[in-house]
Formats: sequence, structure tokens, C-alpha cells
Amino acid sequence: MKRKLILQACVIASFLAGCGAGQTETEDYTRYVNPFIGTGGHGHTYPGAIVPNGMIHPSPDTRIYGWDASAGYYYADSTINGFSHTHLSGTGCSDYGDVLLMPTIGEQNVEVESGEHQVQPYASAFSHEKETASPGYYSVFLDRYGVKAELTATRRAALHRYTFPKSDDAGFILDLDYSIQFLNQKNRALSLEVVNDSTLRGYKYTSGWAWKQDVYFYAVFSKPFDCTLVTDSVPQKNGSFAPGRCKALLKFKTDQNEQVLVKVALSAVDGDGAEKNLAEIPGWDFEGTKASARQAWNDYLSKIEIETGDEERKRIFYTALYHTAVSPCLFTDIDGRYRGMDRKIHVAPERKPMYTVFSLWDTFRALHPLLTIIDPEQNSLYIRTLLQQYQNGGILPMWELAGNYTGTMIGYHAVPVIVDAYMKGDRTFDAEKALQACLRSAEYDTLSPVATTRYLLHNALMPMSKHYKNTLGYIPCDKELESVAKGLEYAYNDWCISVLAEALGDTATQRIYTERGKAYRNYFDASVGFMRGKDSRGEWRTPFSPSASNHRNDDYCEGTAWQWTWFVPHDIEGLADLMGGREAFLNKLDSLFKADSSLEGEQVSADISGLIGQYAHGNEPSHHVLYMYNAMGQPWKAQELLDEVMRTQYFNAPDGLSGNEDCGQMSAWYVLNSLGFYQPCPGKPVYSIGRPLFDAATLHLPGGKDFHIKVANNSPENKYVQSVKLNGHPLETPFFNHDALTGGGTLEFVMSDKPTRWGAY
Repeated sequence: MKRKLILQACVIASFLAGCGAGQTETEDYTRYVNPFIGTGGHGHTYPGAIVPNGMIHPSPDTRIYGWDASAGYYYADSTINGFSHTHLSGTGCSDYGDVLLMPTIGEQNVEVESGEHQVQPYASAFSHEKETASPGYYSVFLDRYGVKAELTATRRAALHRYTFPKSDDAGFILDLDYSIQFLNQKNRALSLEVVNDSTLRGYKYTSGWAWKQDVYFYAVFSKPFDCTLVTDSVPQKNGSFAPGRCKALLKFKTDQNEQVLVKVALSAVDGDGAEKNLAEIPGWDFEGTKASARQAWNDYLSKIEIETGDEERKRIFYTALYHTAVSPCLFTDIDGRYRGMDRKIHVAPERKPMYTVFSLWDTFRALHPLLTIIDPEQNSLYIRTLLQQYQNGGILPMWELAGNYTGTMIGYHAVPVIVDAYMKGDRTFDAEKALQACLRSAEYDTLSPVATTRYLLHNALMPMSKHYKNTLGYIPCDKELESVAKGLEYAYNDWCISVLAEALGDTATQRIYTERGKAYRNYFDASVGFMRGKDSRGEWRTPFSPSASNHRNDDYCEGTAWQWTWFVPHDIEGLADLMGGREAFLNKLDSLFKADSSLEGEQVSADISGLIGQYAHGNEPSHHVLYMYNAMGQPWKAQELLDEVMRTQYFNAPDGLSGNEDCGQMSAWYVLNSLGFYQPCPGKPVYSIGRPLFDAATLHLPGGKDFHIKVANNSPENKYVQSVKLNGHPLETPFFNHDALTGGGTLEFVMSDKPTRWGAY
């Protein structure tokens, strides 16, 4: 009897905990993710139900207008307008907010007053106490209607579940004319059709940040409804009419706690594409769909395992890793069709879908380098997308959105994404064609790219600044805005081109672009010790203050001379020479972190945030700067500052980011740096060692290989590196190559509570 009880206990334990032979307990990494991180402050994230890099993003919208409405949701708000299906994560510009759905009880008021109003007439109050979010799931109780709303999703479709009270007057409002930043997004065409008593479909064509955006939707309800369509048009000054309201008012009766489900699919191609995409949710299994979404996130999050007794840091880490797989977003229908940059419909090869939402000015720095480690196949799909966008549109995108060039930001940072992957061994694309695409971005041409018919957009993609940098060697500040920032980024981008040209044996191109990569020297004014605007006569701009900022209307871009002087990631030694040598460089770098944090100007850029002295971690141009101490032989200073940034600028709270999330860049920086290393210069496959936060970590790499990180004497006080071994061999310098990581192995740290001479010279 005793033996029988023991066997029964073992069987039960094996089932519940995986203690049987050959079984291990599966870690649920999603329980460490807090989707509300970044929804406050100026992080501009959203908490909705999504799967990794999915097409559809169902999420609550709490506001429409202003900078902090960029993602539609802001944690400080107390009302919800409804649940739309497209959102941007962490951007500084707004778009999307398409196909809003809101459950109702009673009167359905859709009369919106003129002007800016954050709250729609059908909005409901809510409280965070009755709101939850986890990867692939979102829920909130709508106080006005007494309805519990729940969301989950697949890659191309969303599944809603609403628990209603007993009512003879329940229903939904489907608002098609609604958008985030409605006054900046113009509805050019709207159509809404009742297919039957449980199905709606429609089309929306808008001009906003994405100047030509097509959204088709197909929505099926689990309960039949009576429908009233509210549609009208608005007269324009030229006598024409533009689309006005376009809403479906649905009505039905409900029993107490009756659940009504809705599944919605989108397509940028056509209505048939949206209907086909709905095949991802064949039935009404909400819990099964939710479990599948959670499993998809666990598959991604499990690529990195960390060991730490600090539960808060664990939540920050896995939320950061979660944010690195929100975008880019799938842009290909289930049948392989997608809308290209030329506005035509194309078919992607099997298992090679196209993507959208490329915030390249941000993500070239850390997001794409992170993916070259943990998910190089996915990164290759992104590069394939960028090259196909070049093929269809005529030029590599700067900031692509919904199959549109936006021309937003500066530089041509598709180049380092492509070059970095190639230098790390990615051979999935035609490198010769890639080089031609890179050269197209670097050269000035009055011929408009194929899909670029608007003058302002052409001027953004092919600005005269490229002509100046290739003829004069610098960009005159009296001819072009943001001349210094553009010139420094162009120099880095051109250096990347020289690297690819050299790898392909194109020595003529290599020589030209190696020289252009040195053009940063033309902006350094030794008399003040900063990168400074120079006019067309070769004279420095006056007056000059390194702390001055006039957002997007000065010589810099979302920064000051203090921040931009250091943007020479490809030639730190050359920058040091400009500053008078190693000691002068280090003194100047020290002063960056000790300077008064005050900023000057009538329109100081709000993006200059997360300040330590004049170092601004809340914006991307500073993200490589700390590692300049390693290059100059004082790594203990980098370790100390890295510890400060990670412990004071990343929190498990809605305002837990010191700046815009920027489509995964802020989080990717944290993921890499918390592991103890970073790549300061994409295009140069070398990692620079910093300060690891965790006791141990394992990176599960392609091919079944593992890279282990072990940290001895780790504690908040022990932030300095005493010694490092790579695969058992001592590292004398704070650098190691990409190949040493991707081959698998072990990186061992021993930490100290005092600065050490390890890696110094």
C-alpha cells in the first residue's frame, strides 16, 4: 500500500511539476512582463494584446491629441474611448488608431463637438484596479456600461470578449472615421458594409504620417445584431466633399454575464485579404487563442534566461525583451500578398513575409544588433523587406510606415542595419545589390524615387544636404537645418558603405567612402571643443552655446552640441586626435557627465531627457557614448555610469523609461547592457564589455548553441569589473568579437566594489 501511494504521488507530481524522467518544468516568462511600463512619462507604449511582430495591435485608446497620445493610451487618463486595432510603440509621432470598437449599454451618442477633445461621447470611465495586461492579453472593466472587456490576438486577427450585464439595450459602436491625432489624419475614403446580421466589413483610406494608408477590415460577431449605419460627408472649401462620420451602431439583448465575442482581421491589400486573415481564428476559443499568444511570447522571451534574486530587475528585463518584439510588424496577408512602396500589390515568397514600421534612426543602434544575436533569421527578414522596399520604391526607407516613405528623421540608417548583418555573416541577401541600394541613399539625385511624388517627401529622402556633403565636404548651416547632426550621421553611414565595399572587393568605392567617413572632422571647432555649425563661407555659426536647443530648427537633431559632439562611433581615435589626444578627450568626456544639466532656448527639444550632466540617455544619439571610456582605456568609468543608468532610468512602473521607447531601441539597449556588453558601432562586429546586472544569464542561440554569462561577487555595490574570462581564457581588453559569441561559450566576470585596472592602459 505504501509503495502504491508513493507511485501515485510520483505520477501526480510528474504531471503537475514535470518531475518525471525526461521532463522539465516550463518557465512562464510572460509572468515577468509588465506591459504598462512606458505607458506613463513619455515612453509612449501601449498595453494591448499582441503577439511578437504581429500585424494587428488591439489596445485601449484613452486620448487622441498631443505628444503623449502617440500610442493612443496614457496611464494617467481615466477614460477609455474604445479599442482600436493599430498602434505604434514608443514613437514621437502619431498615426493609426484604426477600426475602433466600443461596447455600450443604453443610448449610443456619437455627436462629437468640434475642436480637440480627448474624450469621445461614448467613452467610459475605468480604473487601473480593474485593469490587467500580460503578453497577448488585456482586460478592463468599463464603469459606464458595466461591461468587462478582454482582448487577445493572433498575428493577423484580434479576438474580443465582452461580458455584459442583463440588458434590453446592449450593443457596440464600430467607429471607422476615428483615428489617433484625428486633425492630422485626413480620411480620404471610408466605406462600411453590413454583410449579414453578425458580420461587418469596411475600408479606410487616410493621409497622415503615413500619407497613403489603406486599411481593410472584416469583423464577425458571435451574436446577431440590428445595425444602424451613420455616414455623411463634409463639404470642402473647393466645393468637393470629404468623408465625414462612418460608424456602425449595433444593438441586441443580453442576459446577465452573457459573453459576446468579436473577431476582427485587417489587411492593407483588400477586403478579401482581411476576410482570409480571419482564418487564423477559426472558432470562438478565447482561452485557446490567449494561450497560443502567451506561448508565442514565451518562445521569444525564452531566448534569454537570467538568474537574479531581484524580482523587480527581472520584470524590467523581460518587459524590455518583450518591447523588442513589438515592431517591426507583419505586413503580409495570409495568402502572401502585400502592398508595396509603389502602391502595387505584390506576393511575397513563402516563409518570407514583408514587414512595416521601421524606426531606423533609433533601431539600428541596438535593436537590430540584438536580433543578430538572438534571432538572426528574423533580422534577415527585415533586411529582405528593406531591400524589397528599395526595389519597389526606388530608395531605402528612412522611417517606413504602412508601406509609405515618411522621410522622418535624418541619416540613412537602413545602411548600418544591412552592413552590420553582412559583417556578422548574414548571406541571405544579394550583397552587390545591397551595396547599390546603400549608394543610392548616399548620393544626391534630383530624380524622384518611383513612389515619391510629393516635393516635401522627396526633399526629405533626397535632401540637398547630400549634395553638399559630397561636393563641399560639409553641410552649410545657412543652407540646411540640422546640418551638424546630418553631417555626423552621414559620415558614419558612409563609413559603413566603405566597410561593405571593402568586403566585396570594390576598392574604388571603398576609397571614396572611407574618405567621406572622415567628414566629421569638418564640424569640429577646436576653439570651443564642440561640433559646431559652419556656414557656406566656412565661418562658424555665432552665437554658440553647447547647451542650446531649438527643436528640429537648429544645427542638431533632438539634441545639443554636448550630445552630438560624440557621434563618431566609427572613429573614436580620430575624434580624440581632434580634441588634442587621449587625455584631452577623457577630460572632455568627464565634463559631459559633470556639466550643468540646464538647457537653453525658447523651444528646447523634449526628447533631450534622462540627463546625467549633459549626457541624455532618453534619446538615441547618446546610446554609444559611455563605451568611449573603454576605447580610451578607462573602463571603470563606463562601468560606474552604466550601473547608474540602468538603476536610475529603468523602472517597473508606467514611467519606467526616461524617453520614448522608440520601437524597441530603449529596451534593446537595456537588454544588451544588463547582460554586460554592447556594440557601440554597428558595422564593426565587436562588443564592448560593461557592467552585468545579473548573477548569470544564458543566451539560447540558433543551431542549439548556448552562450553563458556567469558573474561572481555580483551585488549592487560590486559594480566594477575585476577580471573577465572568455571560454576560460583571460580577456585583457574590454572587447570581444561577434564570432566568439555566436559560436557559443562562456563569459565569466568577477566583480569588485572598487574601481580596478582591468582593461585599462
